[in-house]
Amino acid sequence: MRLTSSTIQKTPWYLKPFFWHQKKKYGQYLEPALVWVRLPKLFIAVASVYGVLDRKNSPIPPALRSLISVRVSQINGCAFCVDVNSATYIKRANTYDKCQQLENWKDSLLFSDSEKAALLYAEQMTNSSQHVDDDCFNVLKNHFDENAILELTALIAFQNMSSKFNSALAIEPQGFCNRPIPK
Repeated sequence: MRLTSSTIQKTPWYLKPFFWHQKKKYGQYLEPALVWVRLPKLFIAVASVYGVLDRKNSPIPPALRSLISVRVSQINGCAFCVDVNSATYIKRANTYDKCQQLENWKDSLLFSDSEKAALLYAEQMTNSSQHVDDDCFNVLKNHFDENAILELTALIAFQNMSSKFNSALAIEPQGFCNRPIPK
């Protein structure tokens, strides 16, 4: 990692419950959180956005949210994000099959039409040499209502920010996914 992370002892008291929950959920503190917490106000903002996007009543199914996050992370070269999001996907979907085929999703029979629409949208948003074209957006509208598209757009934008942050700082995977990490 290119920067030193904070320690839990240096974390402001009002953020310690967050880290307690994180350790309970993951069995360890997430390195990106220990970097973000050096700027507590920014940390609160980032954690709040993530919490809203990953809520139970999201119009985007949990497994699809994780799958999109893995794909965006792959494109941005964030090994940490691929690791943690792959593990989350496996937990939510109870399978690893789609993660293994994610780089070739266009040719895979494993993905539904709605998943393919969301993955194409994620790729066009993430690849800076592309723009979301009308064909992509029209296909997306066949599978998701406008609120779901707004949330999907926010999720992709958030994952781009997160994976670019972690990749730039060379935050390493923490071993959450015990299977080979797709590239």
